[in-house]
Amino acid sequence: MKKAAEFFETPIDLRGRLLVLVGALLLVPSFLFPLWRMTLYSNQFPEGLVLNIYSYKLEGGRTAYRDDLKEINALNHYIGMRPLVEEDFTEFKWIPFVIGGVVLLALRVVILGTMSKLVDLFVLFTYFGMFSLWSFYRKLFLYGHELDPTAAVKVDVFTPPLFGHQTLANFEVYSYPAVGSYFMASVALLFIVGMWVSRKTALKRATSIW
Repeated sequence: MKKAAEFFETPIDLRGRLLVLVGALLLVPSFLFPLWRMTLYSNQFPEGLVLNIYSYKLEGGRTAYRDDLKEINALNHYIGMRPLVEEDFTEFKWIPFVIGGVVLLALRVVILGTMSKLVDLFVLFTYFGMFSLWSFYRKLFLYGHELDPTAAVKVDVFTPPLFGHQTLANFEVYSYPAVGSYFMASVALLFIVGMWVSRKTALKRATSIW
């Protein structure tokens, strides 16, 4: 208990605070770049239909003659899947809010500079990331299992892939994290490194005193 208390009371050194600050700044691109990307290939669409999922919107790939999101929704209609519309994604309402809260808490760590505050921030951010993935998977499950029984084309219920590749009817579906997710993963890594360098500095100071 004493060692745990000492750890949580450890001050965050200058390098650690800078790492936390950089981590907070790296959350900004999560609004500018998609968090996830799904691509559907078939003989009809050999170049692929692209769906980009941002923290606040859905966006299909676009060409001069096609909007991929509209094409995907047209295909979904034939198998009885409800259309992909932003209004159904409640995550778009709270994810930007949570990201903004994390930025504010990161600035709090930079100012107050104690290990307990940084650990709290890391745990909160990790929980946010895991819950977001679960929410995304649940959404995929519901879309693939709540099919209209009167649809023109009958297919078995399914769950689109959260990560990786899956064959669905005559489509090859690929789903992977996009640029925004890599920025968010780097934020968690910077928080961990900030804890490590600050703890290392504290141990060196304690050794030099003795």
